[in-house]
Amino acid sequence: MSENSNYHPDITQLTEKVQQSSAFVRTLMDQVDKVIIGQRYMIERIIIAMLSNGHILIEGVPGLAKTLTVTTLAKAIQASFHRLQFTPDLLPADLVGTQIYNPQKAEFYNKRGPIFANIILADEINRAPAKVQSALLEAMQERQVTIGDETMLLPKPFMVLATQNPIEQEGTYPLPEAQTDRFMLKVKVTYPTKQQEREILDLMGKTSTDFDIKPVITPDEIEQVRKLIDMIYIDDRIKDYIVNIVDATRHPADYGLQIADLIAFGASPRATISLTLAARACAFMAGRAFVTPQDIKNIGPDVLRHRVIVSYEAEAEDKTSDDIIKTIFDNIEVP
Repeated sequence: MSENSNYHPDITQLTEKVQQSSAFVRTLMDQVDKVIIGQRYMIERIIIAMLSNGHILIEGVPGLAKTLTVTTLAKAIQASFHRLQFTPDLLPADLVGTQIYNPQKAEFYNKRGPIFANIILADEINRAPAKVQSALLEAMQERQVTIGDETMLLPKPFMVLATQNPIEQEGTYPLPEAQTDRFMLKVKVTYPTKQQEREILDLMGKTSTDFDIKPVITPDEIEQVRKLIDMIYIDDRIKDYIVNIVDATRHPADYGLQIADLIAFGASPRATISLTLAARACAFMAGRAFVTPQDIKNIGPDVLRHRVIVSYEAEAEDKTSDDIIKTIFDNIEVP
């Protein structure tokens, strides 16, 4: 895709800006590496979501450093951060805030909840009932919260990083499809390798740990970086490729794929937008001013896995959304 320079007159100048601006990513990862061993895949996806103004859902069994990774990243970003432990008795008001009566003034006033922060860690989000999960919907999509008759904007940037245990775990509630669609990415976290676990033992196998995490970037700088990412070039053929990938989840037969009986619902138009934004962030992190098909392939499964709903037939055949997405990427023509 180096020929992209022929299509965009400012590509060389833009590349220089991207390479200069993306230098902080390496520093940010260095700070996280002080605490987190391995999990590079998860860390990169969190940064991609942050750069593309999206939210991320991280799934894995307890003890895989999901919460620690998010907490460490929040320290490296000079932003306000709140951690919310989702439990079965949590109420929507505990999240967004509520109206409180002031007897001296004989009037109600709005008490803001902990959701008013740049970065929200919704820990074990699927341990809370649906009404609490739904309380996040307006905040995630509209970047605002309504308490009583007052609508209040959330700070910029605003990002929800949610962790969840696999739904087979006891005491969990599956997230509604309307909410999972609001997450730009869904990342599945796996166990570390044997060598990584040995390094984890050396680093964390003591009663007290104190890591000096230095702030790397501010919220205002993140907003400036996002404006630059919006300028990253996407060729028309790449745009068509993105649309074909998403459309194949809805009409697989149009692309010669015999998997329609495995798909209950395909991906929404929000998937097309998310895939485009995330691909631009991938290019930015690689120091490029243009998107390649490989960017789409790299981030595509994370954008689509929670948006492609498998059918009963797929479950009977032990097929997952990841299997379906792989089939689509293997068969859709690459520009």
